[in-house]
Amino acid sequence: MDDLGANVSDDEDNLSLGTADDFVDLDVVYKESNIASILEKLDKELVGLKPVKTRIGEVASLLLVDRVRRQLDLSSGAPSMHMSFTGNPGTGKTTVALRMAEILHRLGYVRQGHLVSVTRDDLVGQYIGHTAPKTKEILKKAMGGVLFIDEAYYLYKPENERDYGGEAIEILLQVMENQRDDLVVILAGYKDRMDKFFTSNPGMSSRIAHHIDFPDYTKTELVTIAKLMLAEQNYVMSGKAEAVFEQYVQRRMEQPFFANARSIRNALDRARLRQANRLFERRGDRLTRLDLMTIEDVDFLASRIFLEPGPKD
Repeated sequence: MDDLGANVSDDEDNLSLGTADDFVDLDVVYKESNIASILEKLDKELVGLKPVKTRIGEVASLLLVDRVRRQLDLSSGAPSMHMSFTGNPGTGKTTVALRMAEILHRLGYVRQGHLVSVTRDDLVGQYIGHTAPKTKEILKKAMGGVLFIDEAYYLYKPENERDYGGEAIEILLQVMENQRDDLVVILAGYKDRMDKFFTSNPGMSSRIAHHIDFPDYTKTELVTIAKLMLAEQNYVMSGKAEAVFEQYVQRRMEQPFFANARSIRNALDRARLRQANRLFERRGDRLTRLDLMTIEDVDFLASRIFLEPGPKD
């Protein structure tokens, strides 16, 4: 017991707590990093997603404090930043990954802060000897930034004995472990399929430090998103058009293959097409600026959503 007590005492003596002069102003470092502007941009870009934004803010805080610790020689090794983004299509996963890359760069975790977005086809070859060069080439492009692998579960196909996805996974695992201070890998896809993927690949699961789930948007949020998308392109909806669009969104959400904001963008593209055709038919008239900007209710009512019986009609 005496020897043990002596050892503990020695350890305490060797641990320098510093002096009153050893300090860092966290607020100054925060402002110098300018990550506030990135978080504000993310908040403006994406409607809702409060749990996601909160988690990204927490990760940014971890990186900021780690940076300050390093300034005072309190290094404990770079925290692992590999992530999993789960959720349905069109919920903002790629946008968040892009902003995460900027935050990582601003706080000195990666050198460049660019985002390389890929799928299975970019990593896995079709014959022996093809996968390793493809995967290594993608990793070379992503080094110093973030590698975003969408629908990552397609990398693993246990039912196919001749599949080369396992080779790509092995290479990824090595790089994620050995070069995690210069590359962050974000795996994305449907939650249930990603859970199954991690169960089948414990090595990959153990390297993922942050799991972030992206919820579906509500009808109100999707209508708000639509207005923002239109405003970016100098369009507006009339009052009648907005009322009809709310009905459209509700019906579209009940149909298969609904992809949140992605489906909304497609719907607006078709509405703009109908508006253009409607205005072209008036080519003998003088069109005002407001005419050219306004999406009317008829531009949505021509959708098959209203012309065909829905699943609950």
